[in-house]
Amino acid sequence: MSTKKKGAGQVGVFRWLSSWTAALYVFLYLPMLVLLVYSFNEGKRVLIWTGFAPTKWYVKALNNEAIQDAAITSLILAVIATVLATSIALAVALVLARAGSFRGRSVTQGLIMLPLVVPEIVTAVATAVFLNFVLAKIGIELGFGSLIIAHTVFCIPFAFMPIRARLQDMNTDLEQAACDLYASGWEAFRLITLPLMMPGIIAGAVLAFVISLDDFIISNFVATAGSTTLPVYIYSMIRQGVSPEVNAVSTILFAISAVLVTIYWFASKPKN
Repeated sequence: MSTKKKGAGQVGVFRWLSSWTAALYVFLYLPMLVLLVYSFNEGKRVLIWTGFAPTKWYVKALNNEAIQDAAITSLILAVIATVLATSIALAVALVLARAGSFRGRSVTQGLIMLPLVVPEIVTAVATAVFLNFVLAKIGIELGFGSLIIAHTVFCIPFAFMPIRARLQDMNTDLEQAACDLYASGWEAFRLITLPLMMPGIIAGAVLAFVISLDDFIISNFVATAGSTTLPVYIYSMIRQGVSPEVNAVSTILFAISAVLVTIYWFASKPKN
């Protein structure tokens, strides 16, 4: 009879692992909890608790015209970048998954995923140099369009990943059956392929929207006068000193991002 201890030989069975995991979660989320708590501080000094004011700084932040303008700019930018990035990612995913083997296939997939491995600061500097200096030399001023192009390019791989994963898991039997029943290629795509891909498309669009909405580095380098995004404006507020108003705006932005990431998780979750 074997005397092998329970759990012996199983990868990942370590008593200390749960403690390290708990410590990691505390390190990640405790600062956010502190941010949330001090957004309800009545006084202006961020680390000196003077009383509980649940709505004071949230109302002040929401009535701040500069914050409103930055939030509207971020939302418009995120919506446009999401639509463009998701459309491009969908087209590329269809080609890579359905076009079979072709010359440059691996290179294409590598290039579209490149922004994920290149440091964002490098992407930001390169984009800023190209859009604000190279194009300006030949007399092309894009203004807000510079941010749209930069965010779209950066968001493409984030939209591509869930769409590509969804296509890989899809069975092509229904598409082939539709073609056998004399459906055209467009009809088979519109009635069969697209509905089956929709969870991946939604997940990719939500992820791209979150990335664009929360981006700071690229926006800080590329933004021109009059196109300040919310993360860039929050940074400018912090430079003047952290206040409960900054905490309130940051908490709202974090809450929106958390809700969208939850939607992404449910949309990308495999169906049994």
